[in-house]
Amino acid sequence: MPVMKILKKNPAEEVTWQYDGAELRRGENSITVEAFFNRDDLPFQDIVLKRNDRFVETFFTDKWYNIFEIYDRDDGALKGWYCNLTKPAIIEAGQVSYVDLALDLWVTPDGRQTVLDEDELEELNLGDELKKKVYEGLLELQTYFKEKNPLP
Repeated sequence: MPVMKILKKNPAEEVTWQYDGAELRRGENSITVEAFFNRDDLPFQDIVLKRNDRFVETFFTDKWYNIFEIYDRDDGALKGWYCNLTKPAIIEAGQVSYVDLALDLWVTPDGRQTVLDEDELEELNLGDELKKKVYEGLLELQTYFKEKNPLP
């Protein structure tokens, strides 16, 4: 599996985090990589993100988000989906980069959705057109997960 460098950037296009992932598959407008959580254990929502949790991350060149499917390092159980609202990803030889636009969506395995970091989005002072793209991306994600995981 080819190794890909993943670059997370802020709206000023500065790299704020980077890590390596192994390419699992590539579509016409997407790439899916496997990466492992490389930070200390971190309580998040109703779970704990643990060092070496498995992330299956899909980046799109034609969508305003990415989707991280998160699995527990110990038992392999699905913890949920963490979705970043972003500018469309740039996929190049050996590298994927994306501009994080602050707003996030957390989806639990039973389909509960939580929108995160709306305050951070406001602080970015994005123009109306860019903010509209972010909220359109959020709506697309919310609809996707409602159809993927209908609540009983």
